[in-house]
Amino acid sequence: MKPFRSTQAPGLVRRRVTRGVTAAALGATVAFGSGLVTVAHADVPTTAATPTGIVLGVGATESQRVVSWYSSAGTAQVVQAVPTARLVNGKFPADATSYPATVTANSVNGGFNGHVTIDGLQQSTSYSYRVGTAGAWSPTYSFKTRGADGNFDFLFFGDPQIGASGDVAKDGAGWADTMKVALGANPHAELLVSGGDQVESANTESQWNAFLAPDQLRQYPWAATIGNHDVGGKAYEQHFWTPNTDRSAPFYKKDAKTESGGDYWYTYKGVLFIDLNSNAYANGADAAHISYISKVVQEQGAKAKYTVLVYHHSIYSPADHANDSDNQQRRQDFPTAFSNLGVDLVLQGHDHSYSRSYVIKNGKKANPDEQPGAAHVEQGPGGVIYVTGNSASGSKYYDLTAPDTTQDPNYGPDPLNPSNHWANSVENQEHVRTYVKVEVRNNRLVVENVRSGTCAAPNTAVETGKVSWCGPDSGAGAAQPVGSLVDSVVVEPYSDKDSQKLSTAGLGDDAWTASKGGNGDGGETLTLTSLS
Repeated sequence: MKPFRSTQAPGLVRRRVTRGVTAAALGATVAFGSGLVTVAHADVPTTAATPTGIVLGVGATESQRVVSWYSSAGTAQVVQAVPTARLVNGKFPADATSYPATVTANSVNGGFNGHVTIDGLQQSTSYSYRVGTAGAWSPTYSFKTRGADGNFDFLFFGDPQIGASGDVAKDGAGWADTMKVALGANPHAELLVSGGDQVESANTESQWNAFLAPDQLRQYPWAATIGNHDVGGKAYEQHFWTPNTDRSAPFYKKDAKTESGGDYWYTYKGVLFIDLNSNAYANGADAAHISYISKVVQEQGAKAKYTVLVYHHSIYSPADHANDSDNQQRRQDFPTAFSNLGVDLVLQGHDHSYSRSYVIKNGKKANPDEQPGAAHVEQGPGGVIYVTGNSASGSKYYDLTAPDTTQDPNYGPDPLNPSNHWANSVENQEHVRTYVKVEVRNNRLVVENVRSGTCAAPNTAVETGKVSWCGPDSGAGAAQPVGSLVDSVVVEPYSDKDSQKLSTAGLGDDAWTASKGGNGDGGETLTLTSLS
């Protein structure tokens, strides 16, 4: 058992609980996947603070996890965490480490919300944790850390958007089934990465309850992303506490009092993840996002083998949102900056369909000869892969659109496959649930889109007649089995990435300020000069 090479987060307090404090009576253990467990507890007193909506989140590094929850009271609460091997008959030892919670008033339901960062985790260790206080503990949940080696897999999920169909229960069933299928097939996955739109209505707690119902969200860290359906209230950031988060005004859609949001970053085993609130768009927000990415890459990029961006609004959207005005603008604002900053992979949601781009450099196809659906690509300097995730719950699907140059003259057909938009090597919609698996290896990234359902229930949009067909080729083909691949590509990274990142050192805090200018109608345009 080895420690991760990390330090305790500033301000984090660790203390031991008083000896003699006993845990609530525990029930039977229920196994799941790779040995992760949930242990049922006896009823707690009704007067005690009751934690609900517990979710495990990603920490700033692989040695941290964040636990967030709702509470019925604002009393002092803690998270107790201990190596699972130290439990005796399912009970926590008297000297289990307690992490005092930050508990604040909840603006959504009149209750409270809390969060804790568990720090100093050891490598390759199973941990058990619980939330609450003596005599009023939550159930016990477990998670497992892995080794410090850079190889790992993570899973990416597009738009569960629970409630989008109008049937929360059916949407929740589809989401729970995708969680079961994805983690059943990939029990050693280390992160669950969100594409945004966890729910349909930002402050509707019945939708959040259905989203948070799968126990896998307490066993694997969820790296939250905010979507357009998650704004309009504070529930998103009350449910998810994220590390290294900048919640200043440019990273909110409207204002910090009524909205959720913020840009944040974390590192995990050689990968720098940067998560953006793409709802923040107007009044120079894109320039602010690029400045944020630039600063994080400048400070953290030298230690990163790969850089992955995550945000909700897919700029190379192939379906309903293909020609949205914000996407059209961001196809101009983002790609050159991403290429110059050494970004490897961009994960997006919003469009409820699947797409995988060609290797894109500075907003253009890097290699005109790269073939549609190629199973192996070489990144080259400035090359970026953009992926859009399909619905992970089946609550809503968007059909693919034909390239329309009357809507956007810069987003026309692919010369090698005219039914696709020029940027996309693969565009797919079968009206079945899918998720994306990413394998991170020393010399490659492998990206796969995997079917987590078929045309059969649970698949709300099909069940309720929201869509009229299901299956490959617009329903002409038979539905493929769960676990089969829609798409798979091996991405060979650019070998001289370090020098590329060093060349972007000038894209710091002030670079975007100098490059903004008026567009003649009261707005602003963003100009970035390529450094490649």
